[in-house]
Amino acid sequence: MPRWPEHGRDEPMYVIIAGAGKVGWNLARELLAKQHEVTLIEDDRRRYLVVEQELEHAVQYGDATELWVLERAGIQRADLVIAVTGDDEDNMLICQVAKEKYLTQRIVARVNNPRNLQHFRLLGIQPAVSATDLILRLIEHEVPQYGLVQLLALEGERLEIIELEVSEGAPAAGRKVGDVSLPDGALIISVLRDGGGFVPKSDTVIEAGDEVLLILDPGLESAITPQFTTSAAAA
Repeated sequence: MPRWPEHGRDEPMYVIIAGAGKVGWNLARELLAKQHEVTLIEDDRRRYLVVEQELEHAVQYGDATELWVLERAGIQRADLVIAVTGDDEDNMLICQVAKEKYLTQRIVARVNNPRNLQHFRLLGIQPAVSATDLILRLIEHEVPQYGLVQLLALEGERLEIIELEVSEGAPAAGRKVGDVSLPDGALIISVLRDGGGFVPKSDTVIEAGDEVLLILDPGLESAITPQFTTSAAAA
């Protein structure tokens, strides 16, 4: 991993974040609270208007894969560029442009599909962060008896790891993990909430907006998805 120039603990940075989903929005909040300068870029008009009500001038409407949008945001002086859109190709392009054209020293990319993680690393985009990868590390740290080696070995058992966002009104929303109706061969291993992840207990209540990570036997995804999403959300 490349060494980044060190910033003092109290030295403010200028940070550009592409993608105002839950991750990007929470990152912007945290960085602004720590007195850093932030520009959050969002290309969905409705989402932009919602976030703009809270963050005001710190959010801009536009497609961060377009050079003029990045330049309007001041990428030439950015200390850090974070790409956390829901599209891996967009995140890859944004980071490549920041690194190669604008010589940004610090870049972070979110990888939505863990299978794409190697592509980011081959292009020198590091750190490239997969939510699944982070959760596996979290489990290794907090639940050593179900360590990372064991979970990775599940690949040889032909098991799958999927991530689902819990919709408002879904059967699992508002229920304890132990009460969620899951078929044999499926297990909830982590919950992402408010920008943080944790290993749930049987009495952990699942909330709408949570991102739930599950390990399951192949072929079970279609049976499990309706527990966490509504038909309106899937449409």
